[in-house]
Amino acid sequence: MSVIGTIDSVKWLTVYELTMCVISLFVLTVYAVPIKRYRRWFDFLPGAGMLAALASLLSGDTTLLALILDSLTLLVFLGTVRRLYKPKVWTVPNRKIFRIVRRVICAAGVVPIVFALAYAGVMRYNPVSDFSTMNYSKAFVKMNERLSREYPFGEWKQVDWNERRSKYESVFKQAETDKDAALYYRTLREYLFSLRDGHIKIVNDSVYEGNALFKKEVGGGFGLSTVQLDNGKVLVSLVLENSPAAASGIKLGAEIVAWDGKPAKAAFDQTTWSESGMATDKVKRLNQGRFMVRAPIGKEVQVEFRNWGESVSSRTKLTAYDDGFETLKQTKNKLTPADLKSSPIEGEMLDRGYGYVKIKHFLPRSNAASPEKSLAKLLKMFQEKHAKGLIIDLRDNPGGEDQLAADLAGFFVKSTKHYEYVSYYNRYTGKFEQNRNEVVKVKPAKPYYDGKVAILINSRTGSTGEGMPLVLKGMPNIKVIGFTSTAGSFGIMSSPIEIKMPEGYVIRFPDGRSLDQNKRVQGDADQTGVGGAIPDIEIPLNEATFKASVMDGVDVELEYAIEALKK
Repeated sequence: MSVIGTIDSVKWLTVYELTMCVISLFVLTVYAVPIKRYRRWFDFLPGAGMLAALASLLSGDTTLLALILDSLTLLVFLGTVRRLYKPKVWTVPNRKIFRIVRRVICAAGVVPIVFALAYAGVMRYNPVSDFSTMNYSKAFVKMNERLSREYPFGEWKQVDWNERRSKYESVFKQAETDKDAALYYRTLREYLFSLRDGHIKIVNDSVYEGNALFKKEVGGGFGLSTVQLDNGKVLVSLVLENSPAAASGIKLGAEIVAWDGKPAKAAFDQTTWSESGMATDKVKRLNQGRFMVRAPIGKEVQVEFRNWGESVSSRTKLTAYDDGFETLKQTKNKLTPADLKSSPIEGEMLDRGYGYVKIKHFLPRSNAASPEKSLAKLLKMFQEKHAKGLIIDLRDNPGGEDQLAADLAGFFVKSTKHYEYVSYYNRYTGKFEQNRNEVVKVKPAKPYYDGKVAILINSRTGSTGEGMPLVLKGMPNIKVIGFTSTAGSFGIMSSPIEIKMPEGYVIRFPDGRSLDQNKRVQGDADQTGVGGAIPDIEIPLNEATFKASVMDGVDVELEYAIEALKK
């Protein structure tokens, strides 16, 4: 944060917010240093400020930034309203103490203005687009038009917005002609997920509860889930007890040879359903394995499988049953209320002499000690016990606040290191511009840990969870390890783009870009599905690592980390 950055932040204010700032600052200055010559028009300035405040509220701007300026404008108006109907020549208080008090009050009034300017970029007004009363196709066109201007990664992902319109507009028109809400919803999801961004969400769409189409098409399970190996084989990674799969003799580790009349690989590749957007191909593969073995309740499928260690395949018929989405829930990690209340950082000294730290999220609000103090305490313990190396586990970390991630990374750097610049769409210039007051740096913190470090990641390491491996990757004592890259969704969600669509759906999109030291987009997947933090050591997903992790319960990533630390 700097003086230049604060002045530059004027560009993020709305016309009404800027008007309130100018009027309030001028009035407070005049009262602090009274003008010698009385001007009647000056008495009407606070009233003009109130008109700007009312206009701001009526425009829908209820951001914290606007409310701070509204409140200040109101106080200035109430403090000067008598002069509207009782004008009088300016006089300076006779007693020095009264003059000082008035100047102190005026100076205090300037503080909210400075605060508003300093954080204008983060708290800026991003109006909600309400297309909910339009027909399907018109709402889609309006959404596509706004995203073509304001979606932060359109250029990065090489999105052809005209091509998107040509592809989907006719389908939306067909849905409105046929009054087919299911087709509309399916097409809306397909369009949104085609942008390949894990931050894009239909926020009021709880797929497990009340989503009729989701229930209809994938509400049935067979009691199993799958993964695809690097060589294309599809293996069973989960079998529920007393399920149709278990009753048919399908065991953990079985190879699915054919599914529902198709070769397993073809069935896998044709699976499209998921709960949310998938930015990278690795995340897509994970979800395809989960959803390939879902179907409408009551559907029968022919399955050819070969249990682990057997040379002969077997055939069976499975019937999908209502399992309450159990296989999906068991294969989708989620933070619990207990995780959010306790410290996000846990650690211990492993038996083999290595330090281990699990960072569950980067959300600072909890009832426990601050994450920085928790990590500092653990690092000090590891140093005192002469740990051979340190393992930082960021697997399944969904993110949180970038500043916290940068602060925790500070224990592993000797000098200040760039974390990110941030840019947002400027509605006045029609361009993305850097917010100069939002520059995140990794600053050295104590105790400095200079030993070997292995950072564990997976495809569920998302958003801010990707920050530490991105910023620390490449340092000589640090290795990033995992089966896959991170989620590839590192966009900023300060004042998200929000669009209300027909059928009551509310959609949110990221509103900012995270930029590296060269001011290029970092972290987010590109149009090819490649992005996120790439492992220095990528663990192969083959028969050996599958058997160890899924069938034998070995933490393969942890074992790879220990081997890397030995070198």
